[in-house]
Order: sequence, then structure tokens, then C-alpha cells
Amino acid sequence: MVMIANLQYGWTLFVNPIDAKYHWGRTDIQVAFSLFVLTETWLVPIEGWFVDRFGPRIVVAVGGVLVAVAWVINSMAASLPALYLGAIVGGVGAGAVYGTCVGNALKWFADRRGLAAGLTAAGFGAGAAMTVIPIQYLIKTSGYESAFLWFGLGQGLIVLLLSSLLVAPRPGEAPAAVSRKLQQVAYDSTPLETLRTPLFWVLYVLFVMMAASGLIMAAQIAPIAKDFKIADVPVSILGIAGPTLVVAISIDNVLNGLARPFFGWVSDKVGRENTMFVVFSLGAVSMWGLSQFGHQPVYFVLFCALSFLTWGEIFSLFPATCTDAFGTKYATTNAGLLYTAKGTGSLLVPFASLLTAKTGSWYDVFVLAAILNLVAGVAALLVLKPMRRAHHSSLADAGHREATAGSAD
Repeated sequence: MVMIANLQYGWTLFVNPIDAKYHWGRTDIQVAFSLFVLTETWLVPIEGWFVDRFGPRIVVAVGGVLVAVAWVINSMAASLPALYLGAIVGGVGAGAVYGTCVGNALKWFADRRGLAAGLTAAGFGAGAAMTVIPIQYLIKTSGYESAFLWFGLGQGLIVLLLSSLLVAPRPGEAPAAVSRKLQQVAYDSTPLETLRTPLFWVLYVLFVMMAASGLIMAAQIAPIAKDFKIADVPVSILGIAGPTLVVAISIDNVLNGLARPFFGWVSDKVGRENTMFVVFSLGAVSMWGLSQFGHQPVYFVLFCALSFLTWGEIFSLFPATCTDAFGTKYATTNAGLLYTAKGTGSLLVPFASLLTAKTGSWYDVFVLAAILNLVAGVAALLVLKPMRRAHHSSLADAGHREATAGSAD
């Protein structure tokens, strides 16, 4: 998971250098980011199907090869179609790794799904933190092409080697869930059954709303800092000193990673929807803060940090909630179906660039993101929570009727 993190969170470092060389424009370049996220997410259900039937090792091994090939393509891309091809290949590879690893964690740890999914996803969220400075240094000294080439080969090789260590639980091997607080169902919904439930689509819409604002930040933080004219302004905060952009990205990636296990653990204790309401509301505060104070380096770093802290947790809360509601047998595929919401949310990334170009400001983008966060937080409590309670009760009643009928027979 650490080795695929740069494909998403390191991308922002390449946008301006690519534009400086080819002058394709940020909006067209960011289409590559959307294509990456779309293929990384929308193909996960198919990859999950293979995992549920053939195990995790082969799927992740193929993903490692594709991850390497993708950045090699990017290193040589001299046209937008070539850049888009690299993004698509990288998305397929990253999705194979991401979906498999998170799905495997959901199967192993029924009573700690939030924490387990969060710890696993933390590798993806925080993995780029260690490489921000090396990648930036290599881009400045040897060109972005060299950074794509050597980091791509290294990342892909490590994924390929580690894939042989993955193991899925055999039937009865993983401990059974005993917590009643999380409303975990005993019935395993097939992917088609899952797609037929209104509950799944409510989860999907909330995921899209939250994913959109975070992806805009992940893809656009460097252009935002440049437009605010603070990217290279020195800043010192939390014991970290350097250019504003480098400090912001370094802190953001760490908090993005830490948010996943921390809020996953919190949700295991106090409930998924309660955690969503609090964290999504704080996400709205972060977006509003950027709209008001983002031009100041210290506030830019602080509110960016808050935005990533309150975004990363969706990658533990949503898959954990999905598996609570639809069972473990098809957890990789069902969580993969829900994960496609991230791809849907990525469609707003080029829109953000277009809106900024038309208005000449990031203000409207931040306000829109704040509204999405706030609405999602309120809906988690007022819509999702009662729907999931009713879903759990209906399955429990159905199970009780079956058990009673069986006793009578």
C-alpha cells in the first residue's frame, strides 16, 4: 500500500513541471489524474471477484507489474494520450493492490474492521510522506521524467516481491464478530443483492461527496499553493521547516494516513455514523478556513492538514460500514463496488480547475467542498443511521423466522 501511494498523492508534484515543458494546461493534465482514479476504483469489483475466488497473491503481483509499467510510460509520455495511457495502466495496478489489501483486512478482523481497514489504508494515505522530498529533489535536479522512471520501477518491484506474503483466511479461520454495537449482520449479501439495496446507494452518494473534496486537494494542492503565491515561501510549523508546499504535503500525507486507523478505531467504539458526523463536519471547517485564510502560509498548512485529517478516514469508515451491513464472504467485491464512488468523485477534479480558471479564484471550489462535507455529515446521522438500523433489523427478523421454521420442522 505504501508503494502505490505516490501514484495518487505524489501526482501533484508533477503537474506544474509537465505543464512547464509541454504547455498542455492544468485542466487537460488533470484529466490524467481523473483517469487514474477512475480505473483505480471502478475496476476494483472485478479485481475483488478474482481475489474472492483465486486469492490475493496473484492479483497483487499483477498490480505490481502494472504500477511499474505505468510510471515508465509517464516518463516517456510526449503527448496527452500517452500520459492518459500511463494513468489508466497505473490505475488498474493500484486498484488491484488497494482493493485486495483492504478486502483482506476486512475478512480477518470482524470486531476491529474500522481499525484494520484504517491501518491497511494508512499505508496508502501516509506512504507518500517519506518520498515527497526525494521526488521533489529528483524532479528539480534530473527532471520529472527521471522521477517517474526510477520511483516507478522501485515501487513496482517491491509490490511484486511482497505479494507472495499475502494470505486470505480459510473458512472458520478468522475470529467471528461478537460486538452488537456495530450492527454487524450474519447474512452474507452477494454483490447483486448488495446493489439492490437502497442502503448501498446512500453509502455510495455519501462516499462520492466526501471523496470529491479530498481528491481535489490531493490533485491540486501544488497548483493552489502556486496560485496563492506561497508555494516557495519559507514556513516553520510543528518542528518542520521548509517551503510552504513541501511542509504542507509532508504533514498532509502523515495525517491522511493516521486518520484512517484512528477514526476507524473510534468508529469501532462509538459507531460508524456518529464518527462520520463529527469528522465530516470538521472537514467542512477546513474547507471554509482555506477559503478565508489560505493565502497565509501558516494557515494554509494548518487548514490543509485538517482537510486531509478529516478526509483520509473515509477509507476506513465506508468499507467497514459496508462489510458490517453486507457480510464478510463477499467483502472484497462489495467493498470494491462501494470504492468506485471514489472514481465518481474524481470527475470533479478537472471541474475544479475549470471553475477556478473561469472565476479566477479557488474560493468557490472551497465553499462547494465545505457544503458537500457538511451535508454528508448531517446525512450520516439523519439518513444513513436509521436506514442501517432498519436494514439490520430486517435481516435479524428474517433470520429469526428461518430459525423458528427450522425448529418447527
